[in-house]
Amino acid sequence: MTVGNPGRRKALPSLSQLRAFAAVAEHLHFRDAAAAIGMSQPALSGAVSALEETLGVTLVERTTRRVLLSPAGERLAVRTRAVLAEVGALLEEAEAVRAPFTGVLRLGVIPTVAPYLLPTVLRLVHERYPDLDLQVYEEQTASLLEGLAAGRLDLLLLAVPVGVPGVPGMPGVAELPLFDEDFVLVTPLGHPLGGREGIPRAALRELRLLLLDEGHCLRDQALDVCREAGREDAPVTTTAAGLSTLVQLVAGGLGCTLLPRTALRVETSRSSQLLTGCFAEPAPSRRIALALRTGAARAAEYRELAAALRTELSALPVRVLDADADADADADA
Repeated sequence: MTVGNPGRRKALPSLSQLRAFAAVAEHLHFRDAAAAIGMSQPALSGAVSALEETLGVTLVERTTRRVLLSPAGERLAVRTRAVLAEVGALLEEAEAVRAPFTGVLRLGVIPTVAPYLLPTVLRLVHERYPDLDLQVYEEQTASLLEGLAAGRLDLLLLAVPVGVPGVPGMPGVAELPLFDEDFVLVTPLGHPLGGREGIPRAALRELRLLLLDEGHCLRDQALDVCREAGREDAPVTTTAAGLSTLVQLVAGGLGCTLLPRTALRVETSRSSQLLTGCFAEPAPSRRIALALRTGAARAAEYRELAAALRTELSALPVRVLDADADADADADA
């Protein structure tokens, strides 16, 4: 290999030459040095001579009785050992990268998922992947997708529209669906729909529905449900930044809201002024998935993580999706 401009190209020493010289510098004996690195003595001698020619200096003084390093050899032996040490560190780092579920994994999670699924995710990672350095970032969907595309995030846990393959509006992203979950109607005490089963979607046409602020995918999904129910006007006059505030507004009698089932137990336990109602089948729902860059180097790890998560999440009030749901992501990756 050579470097430099086309008019003056300079050869670079090979790793084999450096290893040979380092062994001679350590043992000061050609036969012992050759045995130490598993090389024949003639090959070792030739490698050292080639290195001397490449560098343009004499490294070793050869006598009939012993081998000595020249002054240049003494100085360059230190550099040679440092280079070989760095090469060894490079190989060790590459091995660590190749080892599955090690190193850093930057996981982005939307706010309407994080409080309810992260305990399961963190427990799974702690127990099954103890060498994985999981870093969690809670952000809204648009920010998460931007971070994934820019390489700031490695994997996302978010909601995607039911029946739409891939993450909407984000080419180059593959999806590993985890589960579907129904929406539940949350009402204040005394509301005629509170505690009811089989609520028709058409009931949403007349409700005063409270929603999250713009930017939350749950808001967009709730609006889609209202449009499917035949409601065209905006159903909301009051919004909230998070589900906890939203539920408290309902408890205060300002209106009703839709909660995903995974959030129901946590959020409704904070007030005794709430009732819940279930929609008739098929109930409005959302799909939760892992999202990754198409062709991600760690795609196989992410598929394994998705499979493990499906098993762990089966204890939640959701419909866990079959592993065949990964087929599209496998094809894309």
